Amino acid sequence: MNTLKNFALGFIEISALLFTFTIGVVILVVAWMYIIDVTQTSQTIRRNYPVIGRFRYFFEHLGEFFRQYFFALDREELPFNRAQRSWVYRAAKNLDSTVAFGSTHPLNQPGDYIFLNGLFPPLDEEIQPRSSIDFGHGFAHTPYSTTAFFNISAMSFGALSAPAITALSSGAHKAGIWLNTGEGGISPYHLQGGCDIVFQIGTAKYGVRDANGKLSDHKLKALAAHEQVRMFEIKLSQGAKPGKGGILPGAKVTHDIASTRGIPEGEDSISPNRHPDISSLDELLDMIHRVRQVTGKPTGIKAVMGQSQWLDEFCQKIHQRGLDYAPDFFTLDSADGGTGAAPQSLIDYMGLPLSRSLPLVVNKLVEYGLRGRIRVICSGKMINPSGVAAALCLGADCVNSARGFMFALGCVQALQCNKNTCPTGITTHDEDLQRGLVPADKAERVAHYARNLMHEVEVIAHSCGVAEPALLRRDNAQIINEMGSPESMVDLYPEAQTLPQYR
Repeated sequence: MNTLKNFALGFIEISALLFTFTIGVVILVVAWMYIIDVTQTSQTIRRNYPVIGRFRYFFEHLGEFFRQYFFALDREELPFNRAQRSWVYRAAKNLDSTVAFGSTHPLNQPGDYIFLNGLFPPLDEEIQPRSSIDFGHGFAHTPYSTTAFFNISAMSFGALSAPAITALSSGAHKAGIWLNTGEGGISPYHLQGGCDIVFQIGTAKYGVRDANGKLSDHKLKALAAHEQVRMFEIKLSQGAKPGKGGILPGAKVTHDIASTRGIPEGEDSISPNRHPDISSLDELLDMIHRVRQVTGKPTGIKAVMGQSQWLDEFCQKIHQRGLDYAPDFFTLDSADGGTGAAPQSLIDYMGLPLSRSLPLVVNKLVEYGLRGRIRVICSGKMINPSGVAAALCLGADCVNSARGFMFALGCVQALQCNKNTCPTGITTHDEDLQRGLVPADKAERVAHYARNLMHEVEVIAHSCGVAEPALLRRDNAQIINEMGSPESMVDLYPEAQTLPQYR
């Protein structure tokens, strides 16, 4: 009996020792994982949420096998579905972009694009280097040229964090693309990477305002003295909130942001819903001419298209006053664009989508013989090669993306952009959360994403039988109609002819 009792006690002691040993091993493993996670720089979620953040990747992997039971399908999420985001993540990490077992993309969704392959695509030796896209030649003292047709759209310092801006600037320099400052002015972080910069003049004139909030020629000249500042863009409206100015909550107006914008620290930064000094087309043309004259650099406008009757008068006035008054470019934002805070009634229902507004604007410029004078840039939800290629088919010279580059930085679509609680450090000024975003690492991903997207658009162009993306036209693509059938772009949006008096 004592032997059995001793055996039981010994077993309990051994079990306790094994349990203690197991707990110790688990603690050591967790500690080891914690140290690995907080010291690595490639994955923001793991760096900000050590150990726990690993479950994100585990669940993503499980989703591949169990999505039909528990998870949303690849193309069910909004505003960007998993398939769209996954392509950006792979491109940013420079991973293989091929897929197996056929496409999950249905060929009957209204509004989707189908590209028409050519019978004799160009051979490698027939493929041309990308043509130069020229801005302001013959009109600006310092014109600008680039071969990049995919660039970083307007996101201000304030809406984005300092590490995010730093990574975008460095990545843009590596990829040879430009970075638009957004309306928040230019900060040291924009200049740090050495990339080409488009300075946006918002309705509050942040960064170029005098003591009374009006446009300062002195500050414009000082900005233009930076070689990196290549062009100026006068923002009339943006996709997230046409008809309303920028909104930056006071919690995000730090000392750095306040000094960059020239506003009080900690107070909401609310921009006027339009430029107080622009209330007519004549005043708009005067402003374009003034900024170009003061800076010596190409100057354009950005707007979402809504009511379009003004386009005819705008083009007519340019001819009446002279081509010196024309914008060097027109950035056309889609109604489904936008990264910042906005009233839902505007973000959901205001303005025209790019599929309608882009051919409309391009055709008007053609009719009035101004297409060669005014470059067309477009932006709004084009984060994958198909959207960019379709925009080029519709007549754009180049495409800007904001959210695509946010995904390249590591955005997980947490929808916290306006709350200062972004878990990836991109849109927050919480230093603990910013710590997870390491600019040197993310800059590489930004550059990979830009290069790989432009390469795949080139692949689409070559498959269509043209030597470079700039040669894509409306007859190279079709659009799925409401009946689920492909319809020619040319039939939906007939190409305009120049009016006789403007030839």
